[in-house]
Amino acid sequence: MIIDYKRIDLFGKMLFEKAVIEPPFKKPNPMPDEACFLHIREGEYKSISEEESLCITQGQSVLMKCGNYLSQMVANKDTGMYEAVAVHFHPDVLRRIYSSDLPSFLLDDKQKYSSNMALVNASIPIDKYIEDILFYFEHPQLANDDILVLKTKEIILLLMQTHNAPNVLQILENLFSKRTIDFKTIIEAHLFTEISLSEYAQLCNMSLSSFKRKFKSIYQTTPLQYIQQKRLEKSRELLAISDLSISDVAYDCGFKSLSHFSKKFKEFYGISPSEFRLTLSGK
Repeated sequence: MIIDYKRIDLFGKMLFEKAVIEPPFKKPNPMPDEACFLHIREGEYKSISEEESLCITQGQSVLMKCGNYLSQMVANKDTGMYEAVAVHFHPDVLRRIYSSDLPSFLLDDKQKYSSNMALVNASIPIDKYIEDILFYFEHPQLANDDILVLKTKEIILLLMQTHNAPNVLQILENLFSKRTIDFKTIIEAHLFTEISLSEYAQLCNMSLSSFKRKFKSIYQTTPLQYIQQKRLEKSRELLAISDLSISDVAYDCGFKSLSHFSKKFKEFYGISPSEFRLTLSGK
């Protein structure tokens, strides 16, 4: 549930955004023509792109280039709340800000970079910047265009000086470079991520019915059957070669609960996970 929401626009496009949410809260986050810097003030943020999954904890930030994402907000264990501040980057706005003096990340002759996200660890300069933005949320009448232009340039300069500057720079250089991700690449990247078929379809930028038809044509089986089999095969391997608890194995393989995992494992292998481990104890 959204408790509080504020935004500040620049040149008709959203620049700053602040949200206070009471999780659980999960939503698709498509960004086909924009990029975003997100700072987590409270709780955690789980971001899933076509090929990656990243967890951003309280005090950390993430820079995301244009792409297709799923987002999940996780509550702070003490307060039960989630709070974040975002800075949005639009190509036409940035070109207007920089006028004829375009920085390298807005130039066209650059190499494509494979990653969609760059993690930015907590730092005093970023914290101070976020405090400034929060001030303008409380006093929006002071946030004129000149100040907003300066604050946009400031965050870009700060990002280029972070500990993760090389990765951040590669993201900046490809902020608005769209990539075409192969269907099978998206499927295989998230076999063990706890996402639904509808969310798979969203990552593939397809309707659920179209997603199911394409999946069947490629894999010759249904998405549920294929994904479940791959998760059970991995769980069996982990039970055999690792010291992870059965509940940890279930979580690592993308099952929603231990009971669901145990039920499906026994249906598939004819033996429970704990019994399977016992059969290996003497080997």
